[in-house]
Amino acid sequence: MTSPTPDAAPAPARRSKITPERERQLYDAVLEQLREDGYEALTMEKIAARAICGKSTLYRQWKTKPQLVAAALRADRRGTLAAVDTGTLVGDLREAARIAACTSGRDTRLMQALGHAVLSDEELKAALREALVEPERAAFDSIVERAVARGELAPGHPAVEFLPAQLMGVLRIRPVLEGRYADAEYLVRFVDACLLPALGVTPSEAHRAP
Repeated sequence: MTSPTPDAAPAPARRSKITPERERQLYDAVLEQLREDGYEALTMEKIAARAICGKSTLYRQWKTKPQLVAAALRADRRGTLAAVDTGTLVGDLREAARIAACTSGRDTRLMQALGHAVLSDEELKAALREALVEPERAAFDSIVERAVARGELAPGHPAVEFLPAQLMGVLRIRPVLEGRYADAEYLVRFVDACLLPALGVTPSEAHRAP
């Protein structure tokens, strides 16, 4: 019988599977605890107790608290900008606004619960960027690329850089300024009044679009 060589790499640990229903329960426990405690006071122990599971299960599936929180936030989203493709720039931006509005109240409360940790915790920031931010930025890039290919938008238009920040920014700031969440009607009006003019789209083009 041949013994293994000294430098043989150990077999990687297997990640046990959990059902989609159980995964949803775990994510719900994360988000509920996050709303109650905020990010800094959130612990894997509290999540495990709330979800009635072993702490080792959480670490085996998601490795770290930031990765688990990011996964829960991503799973809680009701829509994604990656699915947007109406055939026009105006239609795409309006549909992006409607999708963003679907997450307005729920996501704004969660982001408030994350608070200072988003800026001070580099691991959390990286996990959120990978799970939430970068996919949406890529979707905005695709919207712009299609608009340029159709001749609706000049290549390198200077306003393009600010599209994600403007749409996501107004989503977050309206509760602070007006005490109300940014619903679909509000965000579509913002697209028509602010984003489209900045991109050089005329009101008549906006009214013809979906």
